[in-house]
Amino acid sequence: MFCLQRGGELNYLGKYWSRYWKPFSTAVAFLMVEAICDLLQPTIMSNIVDIGVAEGNLNYVLTQGAVMLGVAAFGATSAITRNIISSKVSQNFGLDLRSDLYRKIQYFSFDSIDKFETASLVTRLTNDVTQVQNFVHGLMRIFVKAPLLCIGGLVMATLLNPKMAWVLIAIVPIVGFIIFASMKTGYPYFAKVQKALDKVNGVMREYLSGVRVVKAFNRFDFEIIRFGKSNEELADTSIKAMRVMAVFSPFINLTVNIGIVAVLWFGGYRANNGTMHVGQIMAFINYMTQILFSLMMISFVFTNFVRAKASSERIGEVLSEENTMPEAASPMSLDKEIGSVEFDNVSFGYGNSTSEPVLRNINFSVTRGETLGIIGSTGSGKSTLVNLIPRFYDATKGTIKVNGEDVRDVEAKFLREKIAMVPQKTILFTGSIADNLRWGKGDAAVADVEQAAEAAQAHSFITSFPEGYDTGLGQGGVNLSGGQKQRISIARALIRKPEILILDDCTSAVDVTTEANIKHILRNNYRELTCIIIAQRITSVMDADKILVMDNGEIAGMGKHEELMDTCRIYQDIFHSQIGKEGI
Repeated sequence: MFCLQRGGELNYLGKYWSRYWKPFSTAVAFLMVEAICDLLQPTIMSNIVDIGVAEGNLNYVLTQGAVMLGVAAFGATSAITRNIISSKVSQNFGLDLRSDLYRKIQYFSFDSIDKFETASLVTRLTNDVTQVQNFVHGLMRIFVKAPLLCIGGLVMATLLNPKMAWVLIAIVPIVGFIIFASMKTGYPYFAKVQKALDKVNGVMREYLSGVRVVKAFNRFDFEIIRFGKSNEELADTSIKAMRVMAVFSPFINLTVNIGIVAVLWFGGYRANNGTMHVGQIMAFINYMTQILFSLMMISFVFTNFVRAKASSERIGEVLSEENTMPEAASPMSLDKEIGSVEFDNVSFGYGNSTSEPVLRNINFSVTRGETLGIIGSTGSGKSTLVNLIPRFYDATKGTIKVNGEDVRDVEAKFLREKIAMVPQKTILFTGSIADNLRWGKGDAAVADVEQAAEAAQAHSFITSFPEGYDTGLGQGGVNLSGGQKQRISIARALIRKPEILILDDCTSAVDVTTEANIKHILRNNYRELTCIIIAQRITSVMDADKILVMDNGEIAGMGKHEELMDTCRIYQDIFHSQIGKEGI
């Protein structure tokens, strides 16, 4: 839409130019007509004064007055048409840019999401897109009209009286230099403003997501101070940016007004000696006023330009982010060895390859219908391990196979259709309970929804609500207890009838009896389902076909409960420390 090039980050704008160049050019064409009409009026007025009024020719005055009125009406019609087109183009451009940016974020790997802070992505998706959208809208309004009026005013004034053109020749380069200096000086400040806005959004997001903790610990004063610091930083950065830009506007005003004074001085002198008419002086001053207005608008244009440039580069950083987990060139099918998972000498570390591995030399396999329990202390790598199965991250070393195929050779969409995961942190969305359950399978029948809810021990409490499955949930399911949210999450996973079910410590808020009922139903009604259960309670995994004991990113033991009680010291310690609490 506007030419910005920097290392390829802004090449994405060419896509939108090719899409909208026709209506954009049409709007600019109407804008040119509008500008020409504005430029013609001082000359017509000059003729009315110097010919019609000076010679007492009333007919000429009326005729030229009608022409002047027609030109003004034609210009107004062009302005209305241009406004309609420019509004439509800018809004559709903003819609497409925001949608493309959101779609890009949707396909980010977890590595890419970790690279950009969540608050920063929100700012880029909202405020930064708005800045660029407003600039594009301005291009089809005053931003293009301003230089047209400036150049046209210079041309018309020179044609009107070439001997006075030296005033303009002296003034315009000075103003141009001031505008260039303001743009060069202001850009770094506006880049800092957007970063400061990221911090404010980050603090707000953290507070809103943890408001219950804030209230529980009565930390309102701390949060007010924390937000105040970020807010003050944003205000200070914005003030510095606007202060820098504000310095230049008075200089532009002063320079152009000196030019107007020069026109009045020398124009009056020439009028006295008969080498210049009064109407020409009036027209010349009008053109100077138009040039003043256009130069002020050009200054405003560049103020918006530097802000839009900073925002556009931030958007470009997201759109140009390379996928760290590229899709396979020729995706493999997952039809054989249904439900099997195999880790072959797998190691993994967050960030670059030089970072400390979180997992080291992991080797195990699970076959169809087996239940694998994973237990270990906090931070031992349990959740990280299961996150590698649906390929949220790629292993740094080794191979992970699902249904006998390397996950890197399978398209992520097909891979994740075979896997259902209930994460450690329960996430529910605004809508009804039924809507949340159908996240697992959008076209699920009512019977399938109820069957999954019954398996997750959720049907009884759902039907106890007056509206049953149509009960509305607030943001994050605030009107449900922790155990109820976990059971709905389990039902949401079961409704898609996966081959592999991963339960990442998702029964921590569920009582032991309910958890036992869920496991009993999974064992008897979902016999072909491969189930991987991460748990802190040893009773959750004691009856698993195979138990994996994790310690500091490594496998400390593997086998059935009885085997581990004989061979694995860490498992023995966990058992003895919990057995009293569990009443076993």
